[in-house]
Amino acid sequence: MLASSAAYADSASVAVVANFTKVAEELAVLFKTETGHDLVLSFGATGQLYTQITRGAPFEVLLAADDERPTRAVTEGFGVDGTVFTYAIGTLALYSTSIDVTDGEVALKGPFEKLAIADPEAAPYGRAAVEALTALGIYDAVQPKIVTGENISQTLQFVESGNAELGFVAASRVVGKDSVWLVPSGFHEPIRQDAVLLKAGEANPAAAAFIDFLKSDEAVAVIEAAGYAVD
Repeated sequence: MLASSAAYADSASVAVVANFTKVAEELAVLFKTETGHDLVLSFGATGQLYTQITRGAPFEVLLAADDERPTRAVTEGFGVDGTVFTYAIGTLALYSTSIDVTDGEVALKGPFEKLAIADPEAAPYGRAAVEALTALGIYDAVQPKIVTGENISQTLQFVESGNAELGFVAASRVVGKDSVWLVPSGFHEPIRQDAVLLKAGEANPAAAAFIDFLKSDEAVAVIEAAGYAVD
């Protein structure tokens, strides 16, 4: 669900990919303490958020789950040139509440009814899941069992509600959970999550300050503790 994206004094409106929800909420608290600025966070799949931006949504910063849309935002006139950077590198994980997936290759070749992935057209983690299944040589076999979530949050919900026995999610969303398999990075393209200052926030000191804050040692420590890598 999207939060309000209305801009307020001393605040910045930030479009945040769903896999980064908990981290963004934690960073917002730290950012408020450090700067006095509030963040108005809106969550969704990268593709969905970018579509909203192109249709005039007043977001001032985009935290995407890929390195494609932020660059495209600059090219297409929605982003500020020179502000794109990688704030996190994601890890894909196979997760289950009912099946032992600590050996993911075995679990994916075993008996199950449903496998949840995020929409590969809108969510980079979904695209990485398809790439991993293809690398394992089992995509065609499991494709009829795939159920698609709009984003990582819905995909995780499918697994935790029992509507799918298995699901490919962001590792950051299952830190500390049992029955998790971290997908080897060689099975898919790197999930580089880039940020960009959008034109709507170019004149907003709070938006520019948040871009700087994401690069700070304090923010990087939070991001890494949540299961992401940082360049």
